[in-house]
Amino acid sequence: MNSRILAAILALAVASLAPPLRAQQTSEQSNDQKSAQTQKPKKVIKDKKKDPDAIGERDVGKGLNWYSIEKEIAMGKSFAMEIERMAKIVDDPIIAEYVNRVGQNLVRNSDCKVPVTIKVIDTEEPNAMALPGGFFYVNTGLITLAENEAELAGVMGHEIAHIAARHGTRQATRGNIANLATIPLIFMGGWTGFGIRQAASVAIPLSFLSFSRGFEREADLLGLQYMYKAGYDPNGFVDFFERLESLEKRKPGTISKAFRSHPPTADRIEAAQKNISELLRERPEYVITTSEFEEVKERIIAMSNRRKLGPSDDPNRPRLKRAPGAGTEPIEGDGKKTEDPDERPTLKRRN
Repeated sequence: MNSRILAAILALAVASLAPPLRAQQTSEQSNDQKSAQTQKPKKVIKDKKKDPDAIGERDVGKGLNWYSIEKEIAMGKSFAMEIERMAKIVDDPIIAEYVNRVGQNLVRNSDCKVPVTIKVIDTEEPNAMALPGGFFYVNTGLITLAENEAELAGVMGHEIAHIAARHGTRQATRGNIANLATIPLIFMGGWTGFGIRQAASVAIPLSFLSFSRGFEREADLLGLQYMYKAGYDPNGFVDFFERLESLEKRKPGTISKAFRSHPPTADRIEAAQKNISELLRERPEYVITTSEFEEVKERIIAMSNRRKLGPSDDPNRPRLKRAPGAGTEPIEGDGKKTEDPDERPTLKRRN
């Protein structure tokens, strides 16, 4: 076979084989693409409000709001001045410094975009309250009811979440009148512990204290993340609620009336436990309590006991002492001792 015939046969063979080869290559490429598409994970839209790693990089306060940050701060300041005029602020530097330090640690690990001022109110009601614009109050009763610092941090984290999410002015924008009766975002509801209703001599309808339960659930969610990021055991939040629930069972009506604007305690416990298990990665170590917490709690209890004793029963009050030998018998106005030590003073007629 000459070379020309051989070349022609080879050319025909190559031409006949080429299409199947191209088809096979195309089919393999198509299969690879399908395989890649099958293996590629679906894009998940993640809610940043549920991501503790996104704290500080998310805007949890977005939403319909007619108030600028500047106006919100001014509003909160005016309300804070009114509250401090009527409530008793604790001036003990050790108590005040400790509560502020715990709170500011939570603020640093939150989504707050305004500076936060934290003060302590001297009252036995276990409560806390946040105002718009970064003004925050903690009751001494809350500290004495808490068993450890993690429980205290859980409640404070909830209130700081109200500030970060701008719940006060967002609620006011929804139609509530922005006044002292509607703005405070109270952890357990109610004003009686602050003595404001009595001091102001006004009757604040309880309906004005109702707050969006959606905002309350959001504050629970964010507050858990804040205490978790600050290093506290998030189960402290649950423990505190369980203590409240136990207290309500022992003294029915003492706590439930304060939750009119909040989700029921059992629901909050269940939701918190779910958020902890699903959103917060378990850590090898958590902060449960500190020696400073125990010291401050003891100081508050001692302060409360002194207040209950009153000035007449205070063992440290100034006392008048009798001269030695003066005795204890009653003395009449003329300086003479009466014959009967049990005789009561009487009026005498002039002769």
